[in-house]
Amino acid sequence: MMHFAAPLLAYAALVGPSSPRAPVPRSAVRMADSGPIAQALKELKTKYEVPWLAEGDGSPNNKVNMPEYVREVLAQPGAPRRSAESADRVSEVRARAEKAAADAAALRGMLVGAEDEAAWWRSPPPGGAGGREVTAAEPLRVLVAGGGLAGLVTAAACHAKGMKVAIFEQASTYAPYGGPIQIQSNALRALQRINPTIYEELVKAGTVTADRVSGLKIGYRRGNKLAGLYDKGDWLVRFDTLGPALEAGLPATVVVDRPVIQQIMVKHGFPEGTVRIDSRIETYEDVGDGGGVKATLADGTIAYGDVLVGADGVWSQIRKQMHGLESGAGGFAASGAAGGALDEAEARKLAKETVRIASKALRRFSGFTCYAALTDIKASNIEEVSYQILLGSDKYFVSTDGGGNRQQWFALIREDVGGVDPEPTAEEPNPKLARLRREFCDTEPGDQNGDVWDPFALELINATPEADIKRRDLYDGAPLLDTWDPRRWLAPWSKGPVAICGDAAHPMMPNLGQGGCQATEDGYRLGEELATVSHTREVGGALGAYSRKRVIRTSIVQGFAQLGSDLLVDFDLMMTIPLLGPFFLTMTQLSMPWVLRFLYTPEF
Repeated sequence: MMHFAAPLLAYAALVGPSSPRAPVPRSAVRMADSGPIAQALKELKTKYEVPWLAEGDGSPNNKVNMPEYVREVLAQPGAPRRSAESADRVSEVRARAEKAAADAAALRGMLVGAEDEAAWWRSPPPGGAGGREVTAAEPLRVLVAGGGLAGLVTAAACHAKGMKVAIFEQASTYAPYGGPIQIQSNALRALQRINPTIYEELVKAGTVTADRVSGLKIGYRRGNKLAGLYDKGDWLVRFDTLGPALEAGLPATVVVDRPVIQQIMVKHGFPEGTVRIDSRIETYEDVGDGGGVKATLADGTIAYGDVLVGADGVWSQIRKQMHGLESGAGGFAASGAAGGALDEAEARKLAKETVRIASKALRRFSGFTCYAALTDIKASNIEEVSYQILLGSDKYFVSTDGGGNRQQWFALIREDVGGVDPEPTAEEPNPKLARLRREFCDTEPGDQNGDVWDPFALELINATPEADIKRRDLYDGAPLLDTWDPRRWLAPWSKGPVAICGDAAHPMMPNLGQGGCQATEDGYRLGEELATVSHTREVGGALGAYSRKRVIRTSIVQGFAQLGSDLLVDFDLMMTIPLLGPFFLTMTQLSMPWVLRFLYTPEF
């Protein structure tokens, strides 16, 4: 989802990664007291009932803040609403996710071995030097590196335009770690245009989240906050996602399990045999003059195509070669199909390796480590709230409805890069849970900062088994290299017959819930631009057009997400600066509808 955001970092995100911002010393900020500013704000709230100023002190107005016209829409028959979480519905959602994961693990088709000896990509495209005309009989041949969401959508978009497609997924089993993904309105429209069946199946399988309130809450109590007006549990910013979607003529946001998305995409997006697992593209060669590309897999197999799309994640091997990055800058981690670290041993290894290669890959450590889990619980606020962020000091806690009486949650904590949790011991068999209980303590004397937290965070943490909690450091990176090379500015995500998309092009913080959505837009635009190619010599121009059309919008979205994280973790400092704090809050509240309208556009 989304929170504090402004376009101020859009340009910075566009031109290059930045270093993590050092925390502001608390001694440098004069805390507001109960003086005339506090009194004026209290009168503003109580006397004039300012609609955009969040209520404190347990006001019933804190519960829901849904515009009246949205209420009217929701009251109509057939309005997008969350299905009642009956026992049958809960069982259906959970069983569907389990079945989808099993189907993915047993995926057949292009497997390593004799089954794919006759695959079309094993032979060079017809035409040779100079290329060929693109026809229905001889369509474009597209190789996709990576079988996560970006790769699946790209493959579906290209197949829908009549192209031949092959996906090369490096994971040895196509069985992702299963947290749900928010498919927001803009991504749903892209999928609807690519393949209506995929769209319909995802909506049917998903849980509507746009029918309830989302927003930012004070997560803790420590002294006076915003001149003593607010306490833990009070909303600072509330917003609806349905209104902006309806205004743009877009479908309502749904949340869908990752394995289910993959199951639907593989079944309806392209022919059986499109995905080849345990197959990482190591290097590629631009044949030149419309002759396409020759890719070499890790096992030495050669794959030929007219186009190569790198959808291989934040440490993309394709991006590494395209941009001439240092050795060790790409390809070490599993792609989105595997969902990152699969066990604790791998998690520890990846934490250290990411530190080593991040600078070589021009990736920025965000300053945060993130604990994440999907837990089987009916949240106490599920009928009123679909998404919320509990704001704290040097940390914040995010939760969203996962459907089927499940909550997906993320605990983001500011700390140095490369940290790992202690090994389990007889004295402390659950070190991650132990730490999180300390970090989000809801009783006196509170956490290490003296903050006593809203008990909702522990409600979800305590319902989660230790083994289900995954930890990783968060990295993002600029959509463009910091370069004066005019070719990189004219075609920022492409070079000849090769392009990158998704996290390979624009990894971003998860705050907006737009990482997968922007990858979906990428895939749609790639299909549209490649569909204009009438001769293989035009491939480079089409890929350049794709990257130019996508980079500005994606840079702005990434800037929103990056700035949001930086501001959230220091929000308490901002809020307690006289005059500046209330102004900052006001601008945040007033800007959110416009941020949503920018995200929820029907054009990409």
